[in-house]
Amino acid sequence: MSVDNMDKKVKSRENDVLLEMRGISKEFPGVKALDNVTFRLKRGSVHALMGENGAGKSTLMKCLFGIYSADKGEIFLDGKKVNFKNPREAMNAGVAMVHQELNQALKRNVMDNIWLGRYPTALGIYTLEGEMYKRTKDIFEDLSIDVDPKKIMSELSVSSRQMVEIAKAVSYNAKVLVLDEPTSSLNDAEVEHLFRIINKLRDEGCGIIYISHKMEEILRISDDVTVMRDGALIATEKAEELTMEKIIKLMVGRELGNRFPEKTNKIGDTLLKVEGLSARYANLHDVSFELMRGEILGVAGLGGAGRSELLECIFGLLTRSGGNIYLDGKRIKNKDPIDAKKNGFALLTEERRATGIFGILDITENTVISNLSKYMTGKLWLSDKKMKKDTQWSIDAMRIKTPSRNTKIRSLSGGNQQKVIFGRWLLTEPRILLLDEPTRGIDVGAKYEIYQLIIGLASKGCSVIVVSSEMPELLGICDRILVMSGGRSAGEVKVPRQRENYDGKKIQEEIMSLAAKYV
Repeated sequence: MSVDNMDKKVKSRENDVLLEMRGISKEFPGVKALDNVTFRLKRGSVHALMGENGAGKSTLMKCLFGIYSADKGEIFLDGKKVNFKNPREAMNAGVAMVHQELNQALKRNVMDNIWLGRYPTALGIYTLEGEMYKRTKDIFEDLSIDVDPKKIMSELSVSSRQMVEIAKAVSYNAKVLVLDEPTSSLNDAEVEHLFRIINKLRDEGCGIIYISHKMEEILRISDDVTVMRDGALIATEKAEELTMEKIIKLMVGRELGNRFPEKTNKIGDTLLKVEGLSARYANLHDVSFELMRGEILGVAGLGGAGRSELLECIFGLLTRSGGNIYLDGKRIKNKDPIDAKKNGFALLTEERRATGIFGILDITENTVISNLSKYMTGKLWLSDKKMKKDTQWSIDAMRIKTPSRNTKIRSLSGGNQQKVIFGRWLLTEPRILLLDEPTRGIDVGAKYEIYQLIIGLASKGCSVIVVSSEMPELLGICDRILVMSGGRSAGEVKVPRQRENYDGKKIQEEIMSLAAKYV
């Protein structure tokens, strides 16, 4: 192909608009979620959608997908006006969406989840199990996904469940695929696998909308980037013309001089000592470490390394098969979460929707639920005044975007839900704070605020253990990093206090080497 023909092909693709959303507006009680937003997706491209929590990204996509009905505006797919009344209409038209918070039938097997509501049948009566299995295997082989179609969903890791959801979207022969925080629970190898799938779909002409807060990924995988703020579209630019600093400025409307606050915490003597900790029904074997007073200890490792299991075992969520836990030199049991909470432990879990929030309750109830004894007046009544005061403190301190304290938590963005849970545990005044992926799905501005809170707590003597899949995050806020591999402790890496005094690349290579030790 000549250079001129190649240029014409590129220009044709650039002008080939697959999806156009014109002047979309949407209001909820007390909140203008979208304000006259126009968004265009080209055929065969990856278009990143970025913005702080509450910026309107997910709301815009829900208007496209038929979950919400826009108050104003029009949507065109392949040049034809569409108005999907529900997700089924959208998927049948070739618009698929993989949500950040997975909503799957966990008691059913993988292929049931993929074909639910559209089983291949004989005479419209009998489900063709063999045909369903074959179709599932074909899709998995095409996408290089190594999952047994007959496996029960609850037995899969979060990352495998996410891959199944992507395969389900592909099974609709999607023209438009929306991925909302697709790498939030994936390790580096799984991210590379996802990117190969994305590139394959892009080459086949699929238009992909990629919602993420991970700027390194955005700059790597995207063709175009749209930034939203406070329900409005701020800018759309080519990814190759953007830098991380420019994206941050567009997202938050201000410069962030450093992605991580200064480490002001002072490390004291040993507060927590863990010896030979093992779990009976989970991948955790003979783990030992110490945690100092006022220290921020990171936990790194690949998927399935036992990072979450370590926190859950310490907190009493998992049955211990061996090992001891010492707090201030005194042996404690932490036989269950109630016991752990009494001993001054708090745990923020990775899966906020499944194990963090109470979706049908409001923000006040979600904020105070771990500390109800504090609000008792007498033996029968809870003090509304005290609960409202503490909830308002949490909203202000965490900068939670919400119309009121009485708003149902399920109506908040994922990042704001995370802030509510964070505030809930801070109100218990923990001595040891266990954080499992604390900034998962959180935008860059809110991340900085979370980092400030973590370092501020450590500066007041609280000790923090942070599990994170983001290496820069661990290096940016932690004093020391425990590396897990195959359910075991593979070693520790100390992080120098002054960032300019160490080779971050060398430390990351050391961590990755330890992470592969028992794989």
